[in-house]
Amino acid sequence: MSRPQALCTEFAGFAAVGVFAFAADLGTFLYLRGPAGMNPMYAKALSFLTGAAVAYAGNALGPYRLRERKVAGGWRRFAVFVLVNAAGGAVQLGCLGVSRHLLGLTSAFADTVSGVGVGMVLGTAVRFWGTRTLVFSHATAPVPEGVRGRGQPRVDGEAT
Repeated sequence: MSRPQALCTEFAGFAAVGVFAFAADLGTFLYLRGPAGMNPMYAKALSFLTGAAVAYAGNALGPYRLRERKVAGGWRRFAVFVLVNAAGGAVQLGCLGVSRHLLGLTSAFADTVSGVGVGMVLGTAVRFWGTRTLVFSHATAPVPEGVRGRGQPRVDGEAT
């Protein structure tokens, strides 16, 4: 598998986990805000943590399961993961803020395009980069069978 193919496969796994995390965040928020009658700010904070927990578990057990954990300790690693996700959320809010306050675009359509469209793409890029470089290192990712790069030891019986 070539490096671009491996990166695409990794991103596909990351994105699939993200769909479940988004659903957990949204479902938790809607429940806490609706039937539970919780304050929207508290509901969003709890739903964000729920989504981050689902994303962390999914990434740790999915696309990054065979990688070294760069940050030692489960709770510390989760805290770094939450910070990476918060940075992605800040990027989304930043896009919305630029659109509304600097460009003067205040329609619901403009909010959707800037916050959910552009913001989601850029925020996801930040989350993907942070997850793969700050939380799960690339050092011990397995080499796909039949692919060997420079510096990789020879396997017995392998032709040079």
